[in-house]
Amino acid sequence: MDSINPSFSWLNPFGEGGAALTGGLLLGVFAYWGWESAVNLSEETTDSANTPGKAAIASTLILLITYVAVAYAVVAYAGTNFLAENSGEEEYIFALLSTEVMGGWDWVVLVAVATAAIASTQTTILPASRTGLSMARRSALPRHYGHIHPRFRTPDVSTWWVAGISIVWYVVVGRISENALFDTLTALSLLIAFYYSLTGIACAVYYRRHLTESAKSFLLIGLGPLIGAAMLIWLLIESVFDLADPENSYSGQAWFGLGPPLVIGIGVFVLGVVLMFVWRSQNKRFWEERPSVANPDLVHGIATAKPDPLDEGGPA
Repeated sequence: MDSINPSFSWLNPFGEGGAALTGGLLLGVFAYWGWESAVNLSEETTDSANTPGKAAIASTLILLITYVAVAYAVVAYAGTNFLAENSGEEEYIFALLSTEVMGGWDWVVLVAVATAAIASTQTTILPASRTGLSMARRSALPRHYGHIHPRFRTPDVSTWWVAGISIVWYVVVGRISENALFDTLTALSLLIAFYYSLTGIACAVYYRRHLTESAKSFLLIGLGPLIGAAMLIWLLIESVFDLADPENSYSGQAWFGLGPPLVIGIGVFVLGVVLMFVWRSQNKRFWEERPSVANPDLVHGIATAKPDPLDEGGPA
């Protein structure tokens, strides 16, 4: 290995040009996805008005520091030549380095990677199942997806569906090829960027009556989400053009003249739209509701939320 002296210039996001910045941001979106799980668990936490938000910010900072520090240390210790020579086995970099760096304590790295994999799985299932619960309660999905387990008080039906789909997808695509599996992860980043951008816009629209209450409100629930949404939309557009080239995929093969990640992303999106219209033909309640804004009295704790019909066994 050829160690190199670390430099703060490595942290310059514009140092290697737009292509590197776009790829890094897309990777960052995927890495962060799911770690805001606390925000999706507000109904399951103590002090739900404050705890989920604090937990989401803390997890973001911890994730950022961990990823940057580890990447910084690996590049400095191993050097770029070693990383380039082992680029085909990038998922084994820690295994290759752990013995030399930690000697007989290399098992600590194995435990860390294993626990990180478990945590990552949880951060995928938790927000997705709670999203299914929220959509079912608003009639955007069939009502049974909002079922709550009588003992554990968690959305059991949505959780099992998310877990089942993930397992089937992983097994089927993994059997095709490992490169195809990595291409699906890249495609997933496109979908994440898409719905995160919609979330930022929705936040500013839903809370628009509160934007002028204070500078803090304007920045945190107005300007900040809109800037994030704009950045993600730009990232999405740049990524679509970039991933249209098959050479920028793991497999390097063309599907319908395009890169596999872009084809997979478009395919999943179209499938979701088809399923949406199928459900709309059966239950139009969600689509017939008028767009709403946050109730100021409810937000400030002056009023209380009305019981949800689903909680009382009412019509879906």
